[in-house]
Amino acid sequence: MKTDLELALECVVNIYHQYAIKWPIDDYLSKGEFSELLKETAKHFLYNTAPPNVPVDDYIKQLFTKADANHDGRLKFTEFLTTLNLIVCDAHNRSHQHPGASHSHSHDHGHGPQE
Repeated sequence: MKTDLELALECVVNIYHQYAIKWPIDDYLSKGEFSELLKETAKHFLYNTAPPNVPVDDYIKQLFTKADANHDGRLKFTEFLTTLNLIVCDAHNRSHQHPGASHSHSHDHGHGPQE
């Protein structure tokens, strides 16, 4: 039986492929495919992790720009994983900002504040 983490990791791969093969049929995410993927599969999570006063579309653009390491205007799978890392780190940091959090240290993992 697979663990929750194993299922989640398998799901990440499957969702990536579901959107990467839309158009053109390749193994990359265009900006549009990337935005659609996040809005359709992680809408609530995305809205809760976007920095205050930053529209979700702008947050998605920031994530895409930071992850597109080779600046080719599309994300390969490893670059997509970078965006997941950024989102999860933002979510983790925000979880410590809520009243009643057990500790208040930062977990900035090198991506710095959102611009």
